[in-house]
Amino acid sequence: MEIDSGVIAIPAAQANTIATILCCNCGVPIDGQTAAGALCTECLKLTVDASQGIQREVILHTCGDCDRWHAPPTSWLVCQPESRELLALCLKRLKGLSKVRIIDASFIWTEPHSRRIKVKITVQQEAFQDTIVQQSFEVEYIVHNQQCTDCKKSYTHHTWRACVQVRQKVPHKRTFLYLEQLILKHGAHSDTINIKEVHDGIDFYFAHRNQAEKFTDFLSSVTPVITKKSQELISHDVHTSTKQYKFTFSAEIVPICKDDLVALPIKLAKSAGNISPLVLCYRIGTSVNVMDPTTLQTAEISSKQFWHTPFMPLADVQELQEFIVLDIEPIGVSKGHSVLADATISPASDFNKTYTVRTHLGAVLHPGDSALGFHLSGSNFNNPQFEALELSRQYASTIPDVVLVKKHYQRSQKKRKNRTWRLKRLAQEESDMAPRKQEQEKLERDYEMFLRDVEEDTELRAGLNLYKQQRQQDEMDLESSMGDDEGLKVPLEELMDEFDEMTIKE
Repeated sequence: MEIDSGVIAIPAAQANTIATILCCNCGVPIDGQTAAGALCTECLKLTVDASQGIQREVILHTCGDCDRWHAPPTSWLVCQPESRELLALCLKRLKGLSKVRIIDASFIWTEPHSRRIKVKITVQQEAFQDTIVQQSFEVEYIVHNQQCTDCKKSYTHHTWRACVQVRQKVPHKRTFLYLEQLILKHGAHSDTINIKEVHDGIDFYFAHRNQAEKFTDFLSSVTPVITKKSQELISHDVHTSTKQYKFTFSAEIVPICKDDLVALPIKLAKSAGNISPLVLCYRIGTSVNVMDPTTLQTAEISSKQFWHTPFMPLADVQELQEFIVLDIEPIGVSKGHSVLADATISPASDFNKTYTVRTHLGAVLHPGDSALGFHLSGSNFNNPQFEALELSRQYASTIPDVVLVKKHYQRSQKKRKNRTWRLKRLAQEESDMAPRKQEQEKLERDYEMFLRDVEEDTELRAGLNLYKQQRQQDEMDLESSMGDDEGLKVPLEELMDEFDEMTIKE
């Protein structure tokens, strides 16, 4: 039997075909297996709104005094314009974002005075199964002003919780003017809610106790002070045993100022290096620095030593008299900027009298110059330390007729007004009653005296911030006015450029 052998042809499989359907809106053929809701891509974009339920206008509150932004319910945040912190705050204030996924967010530039902030947001949302829609939209934020809690307290009386009362029992304000400049330079006033000037000092008010304690620590680091603390109960909840107190810190500065003549207690003078009891105060820091003008010996009296045996100055700068230098001869002894010299002087009001004194101003005085000093032989002092000095066998013969303090520079009224520099001042609460004419003149006189000290003392200027005076003059006038009388100059390198700062006035 014969078997036929042959190849049986099998027909090839037909190519897979895609099942297409028509879009229910526009009739465009689409893939029926992957099409969501029988809609094409364009119709899906027009039909599904991923931003539905998200606000398009939101109100933001900012404090016009401290420029902080309100983050409900009670927080206030510091945010720079168009910063990441401000963008995060804007997104948190937007309701409905929890249902979508945020892809991108950025600011759109707007005019600063328009009080509007625009943010462009890109989100994604699942429209149907395995179908994600991405959409971008803009949200407009309207900026409204609202005072924060801290600023409300600062503008409301009796809302402080701690007060620092700084006092000094002296007849002038030179120390407080110097302390004011140190506070400004180190920013120690940043936490205060109010600053009020009183008769013999300044009161600083704070919202919290720890802020006042921090301020008293700053005072102790720059001036010799003694601090006392008291507290007053203002409320008590008997159910929860919660008590509210007001704290008061009293900081008293030693009543010794720069250029004061001091008669030390003899026992204290011997313990401070056996220095002569009749000394000049040449610097006030964390302690009182004194110098014997006849030997250039210096000593340092700490705050603890002073308050253990307190004493008052024998004479202050208001009792300085002018003397004319007739002749001066250095004797070869120097210490720092001081040079010991023998000078022949005469009072500016009476040239018939002459005195020969030993002074520490040998480096700056020349024949014909004017100097300021204390005339001891023609004065009566009601001071127990000076009386003990006069009765002492050891020190009675060492009391000079005149003690020279510093060189006197002649200044015209025009030069005072044309200073090329100026100082900042703290913004203090003004009293309801205007100061009397005599008090106003005294304040202006003390401030002018402090400005003169800044001009004359290089070491004093090194610890202060001096700013360039803004005047509508050309550069030639500015350069010509740089020179003060007798060569007093404040170099331009020591001056800072003008800038705006909160709570500070000229």
